[in-house]
Amino acid sequence: MTDVIRELIPENILRENGAQLVEGARGMEIFSEGEAPVFYYQVESGAVKMAHFAEDGREFVQGVFHKGESFGEPAIFGDFPYPSGAFMLEKGRLWKLPSEKLMALLEKRPDLHFKFTRNLSHRLRYKAIMQSENVGAAPQRILRLIEYSMEQAREKKPFLVPLTRQQIADLTGLRVETVIRTIKKLEQKGDLEIADKKVWLK
Repeated sequence: MTDVIRELIPENILRENGAQLVEGARGMEIFSEGEAPVFYYQVESGAVKMAHFAEDGREFVQGVFHKGESFGEPAIFGDFPYPSGAFMLEKGRLWKLPSEKLMALLEKRPDLHFKFTRNLSHRLRYKAIMQSENVGAAPQRILRLIEYSMEQAREKKPFLVPLTRQQIADLTGLRVETVIRTIKKLEQKGDLEIADKKVWLK
């Protein structure tokens, strides 16, 4: 998920408060659904997805997170188990801070507390937008996701889409084959451009 706030807690503050930088291999489980929240996580490099698995094995991706973004902290603030698991989508590094140290830091730094409040508000808006688009046609759902990503990144057209076709499929609830076909149709219509296998919003 691409948010307005690109780095919730600056690196120097993380270090000063005892955060550790840990390596994560692609596919590694960071925490599991139902686990108690013990650490705050923030992406330093690579990408992370949060996903819930239904009883029949189907995966429902809740969000994709990149450099500077945090994930899973609502469970810390609400004192409830993780509603979804978190997994490394790409090899990368994560900042890991004990949850009690995060809470102590936010008590001392109301400016950071405000950033978290704002960030959570944007996530709620994102979820509402995507739920409203789930009944729409595939082109509408894909374009809305891309436009929202551009808006939250505070960038303008032409905009390089920071999501893979698989990630777009996961976040829109579409099959990846449908996403690939729809992106080609949107390119033919002039809404998107494909260059070197990358997708641009025109």
